[in-house]
Amino acid sequence: MKHNLLAIDASTEALSLALHFNGQTYRYFEECPQQHSQKILPQIERMLGSANCQLKELDGIVFGRGPGSFTGVRISVAIAQGLAYSSKLPLVGVSTLEAMALQAIRELKVEQVLSGIDARMGEIYLAQYEMSNDGSLTAIDDEVVCSPEDVKHYDSAISAVGTAWQAYPQVAESNNLMVSDKICLPDAFYMLELGDDAFTKGLTVKAADAQPHYVRDTVTWKKLPGRE
Repeated sequence: MKHNLLAIDASTEALSLALHFNGQTYRYFEECPQQHSQKILPQIERMLGSANCQLKELDGIVFGRGPGSFTGVRISVAIAQGLAYSSKLPLVGVSTLEAMALQAIRELKVEQVLSGIDARMGEIYLAQYEMSNDGSLTAIDDEVVCSPEDVKHYDSAISAVGTAWQAYPQVAESNNLMVSDKICLPDAFYMLELGDDAFTKGLTVKAADAQPHYVRDTVTWKKLPGRE
């Protein structure tokens, strides 16, 4: 990696942090639904302390921009903005679906991945990715929110990751998806790599311009009791 970066993601049930500083990488990953706002800043402080790093020494901050829980995505963006304002650092937003796809390609050694996150309300967030000849990760289609019935059938088996397939196992079975139970939630460690590439290309934004990517229209979405 070329840059010293902090990556944060609270967009799903997991709180995930990763730090790359002076050639060393630090990771934190915990499934802690509805506890992100209490834990995220203390954990960031501990991670920076472990690396003997001050925030202002970094080149920038990477955040999970969604899709995911509306509350969780807002936490990711708000914390990233607050840290960026205080340290005058640039930001890069990274797709949660793309981060899971990159993890699958790196760990499972596959070339194509279907990433899906349970979006509640009988829907899923979905996007398909492949590894290009130049070694970069490419989206085959745009991120969408759809019903499980809209997932297309694949003639040959394709790897699938994310919580969508645990929520709707029949969809995976009927559409020729090879589901990995090892990759269910986005990991900030893989957001570091995506963020590093974005920083190299100059695709950064100021804190005021950081935006979430909900995919689904928040106006038409209603909460269920106990759901985010």
